[in-house]
Amino acid sequence: MEKIKDYRLYLAFLALFLILLPVGNLLGLVSTNTISLWGRYFCFAIVAIGVDLIWGYTGILSMCQAFFFCLGGYALAMHIVLSGAGASNGSDLPDFMVWNQVQSLPFFWVPFQSFGLAIILGLLIPAAFAFVFGYFIFRSRIKGVYMAIITQALALAMWLLFLRNETMLGGTNGLTDFKSLLGFSLSAANVKLGLYLLSLILLCCFYYLSKKLVNSKFGKVLQAIRDSESRTSYTAYRVLDYKLAIFIFSAVLAAVAGMLYAPQTGIITPGRMDVKASVEMVMWVALGGRGKLKGAILGALTVNFLYSICTSLFPDSWLFILGFLFVITVLYFDKGFFGAIEALGEKLKRKPVPGRPVSEHESVQS
Repeated sequence: MEKIKDYRLYLAFLALFLILLPVGNLLGLVSTNTISLWGRYFCFAIVAIGVDLIWGYTGILSMCQAFFFCLGGYALAMHIVLSGAGASNGSDLPDFMVWNQVQSLPFFWVPFQSFGLAIILGLLIPAAFAFVFGYFIFRSRIKGVYMAIITQALALAMWLLFLRNETMLGGTNGLTDFKSLLGFSLSAANVKLGLYLLSLILLCCFYYLSKKLVNSKFGKVLQAIRDSESRTSYTAYRVLDYKLAIFIFSAVLAAVAGMLYAPQTGIITPGRMDVKASVEMVMWVALGGRGKLKGAILGALTVNFLYSICTSLFPDSWLFILGFLFVITVLYFDKGFFGAIEALGEKLKRKPVPGRPVSEHESVQS
């Protein structure tokens, strides 16, 4: 019965986002801007899956996922900026380097001239960073609130570093003016639809992979670590290896999302990696339902959809609305939106139908 309900949910999701919205866009009923917006929401949902894996299933509150998200975004953005250089300033250098009177391309930009290397480095750099950082953190047995504080400190330090013009990454303005990717104009409607579909397909693939992961023996060990790390450490499982593996995997998920996000938005700035951005990612999962992959996706899509609406109607009130939602969820819906929907469904299912005789089995249960 549970599987049938899941299949219905999946079919409804795919019918809406894989068929109705794209067909509506092709027929001119759904604007390209709407398609692009939902494409970005799918990127956030991929990040939310990673946050749920490491926080919801493993109990590690990482507040630096936005940094990994931006590492992926910057990697692809550097390739796009380099491929479009020369069209506006007659130089092989990006515009901001010409304005800063840089004479030659910095050495760390050179590999990003290749699309393949940009993708590989966009995955490898966050993974390597997560490995080194995670190894020393988990080896020192830092957890709980101290883990949250130290990952926030990392996000803050990286944000300050990327803000500096000396890093040659665009400073406060970040990287922008994206024109084309692999010869396709990023402003074309069919390219935006293609990126939307690619984001949706990758979201479905990562959801399926993560679902398999949490239901496997590996996932059960992660949940055992969450429930009682000290007891798990007395078993044959090396807790450090499991925590490190899921930390790296969630960093790679965030990096992939960043690489999908940058060409759809047309800009990537340090503002996307600050502490507030990471806190928001955790709130998506908390509001959607921690420890449930479907809840993480629901939270990311719902909160960002509400963000788009509320910032149009009440531009200065969004953070108050988000904070109110968070407080209400923590106080009254500890399992998030998805848990509340499940509870409501169960309540409606148990509600007796007027005129229907109550069976002996139901009367015994009640």
